[in-house]
Amino acid sequence: MLRIGLAMLQGARHEHEEALLASAMDLELDVEIVYLRSAKDVDETIDALVLPGGESTAMRKASTSEGLLDGIYSWMEHHSNRPVLGTCAGAILLAMPDGSRSPFIRAGISRNAWGRQRQSFEADVAVDLPLHVSSNAKVERTPDEFGHTPLAVDGQSKNEDSSSFPGVFIRAPRFELESVTCDVIARFGNEIVGVMDGSKCAVTFHPELTGDRRFHTWLLQQTTGQAPTN
Repeated sequence: MLRIGLAMLQGARHEHEEALLASAMDLELDVEIVYLRSAKDVDETIDALVLPGGESTAMRKASTSEGLLDGIYSWMEHHSNRPVLGTCAGAILLAMPDGSRSPFIRAGISRNAWGRQRQSFEADVAVDLPLHVSSNAKVERTPDEFGHTPLAVDGQSKNEDSSSFPGVFIRAPRFELESVTCDVIARFGNEIVGVMDGSKCAVTFHPELTGDRRFHTWLLQQTTGQAPTN
């Protein structure tokens, strides 16, 4: 049983959960999604982490009382080979951790660099990850304790081009091109929108809001050793 930690800070947390569970069905893996709300939830039994999108400053403030971000950062320092997927604000948290900690990815990043909410957009992104051919497995969509029901997302990618990914950019951050010294795995034109640094993957868009599950598949395969590390 794989235990995948999901930081319950902001963003499309339950869409990430649904994508992970559907990918696990395709890969025939037993997966438990662990909701991370405080530092004590982030222990050595967690096999991988997802840092969702949201507003990074609000996420830092929201985590202060329970020490969640500090616990996550400590976990990453002690388990440096375990995979982490950071999307949008999650990428910011990897690139700009709190205090004196060193960045977890070798890439500078700027917050909200694409503009305000009304400048959010969708566009095809060139991605250097294998296309995940989904069985379109369905996960039961039940409301959580706050009445949040995951978006209904068709799990079958509609991209025939294996390098194309449906990028959803919502008040997206921007990688600073000259500062990126790790592997580039996603581009939008000349812009770098996804990087891989060892076991850490950071993208400035929202893969959980699409039907293409290859990033969640990557996370699970990395955890089980099924996929090579870029």
